[in-house]
Amino acid sequence: MECRIITVVGAGTMGNGIAHVAAMSGYQVYLTDVSDEVLAAARTKIEKNLRKGVELGKVPAATMEAALARLHCTTDMVGAAAQSDLVIESVPEELALKQSVFTQLDQVCLPRAILATNTSTLSPSAIGSVTRRPDRVIAMHFFNPVHLMKLVEVIRSLDTSDETCQFVLDVARQMGKETVVVNEAPGFVTSRISALVGNEAFYMLMEGVASAEDIDRAIKLGLNYPMGPLELGDLVGLDVRLRNLEYLHRTLGEKFRPCPLLVKYVQSGRLGRKTGRGVYDYSQK
Repeated sequence: MECRIITVVGAGTMGNGIAHVAAMSGYQVYLTDVSDEVLAAARTKIEKNLRKGVELGKVPAATMEAALARLHCTTDMVGAAAQSDLVIESVPEELALKQSVFTQLDQVCLPRAILATNTSTLSPSAIGSVTRRPDRVIAMHFFNPVHLMKLVEVIRSLDTSDETCQFVLDVARQMGKETVVVNEAPGFVTSRISALVGNEAFYMLMEGVASAEDIDRAIKLGLNYPMGPLELGDLVGLDVRLRNLEYLHRTLGEKFRPCPLLVKYVQSGRLGRKTGRGVYDYSQK
């Protein structure tokens, strides 16, 4: 089956990034959300990132214009999904919410359409269980910022068919991504490791082992990480990091128990870059 039309459900940070790379790769893309305001902000961000690529000489101006012409923003999820070959759901990491979206998609999508969830920890088997096409359900774990990060983790559920897996691998590679195939397990590969490292960094911060700056500096210079674990937590959102840890703690045990300091940060609204303050203060940047 050829992929021509992709719908992305959810126009937040990850959703607009996925829509960006899909439109750049030649697909007709429908980006959907319940909020016109969120959609307008998403399109503005996509255009800003594309223009920066043009300014840096990495994206031809004609390519930018063609990508923007292929990008359609709409609050009509049903209408967009009904004509799509692939739907990529990118709503918040809450199982009940994702299952609700997949129930709706299953009812309106073409029988041949593939339904993918962009999740960093949740079970594609559980998400696909509410559909009549579990063999056509899969997880595609993109990374933030999507237009710069090379990897897509492709996670097979218990029922994902070989054809479905190959289809999304081809789409991801058309988007210019490197891929790894993972059999379903809590946290997959990257989130499981990242959660452990990020949580341990919070424990060290809480215990006074070193300052946040020096913890991040040590990890970057000593272990060759491109970004320190506390910086990364601020980027992805400390609330997102906490939800992931809570899920991994339930499914994999005590070693993933969230650090009390992380819990305090989230309870106080210090969620990272998106709120202007997390481990670091971004209000003056």
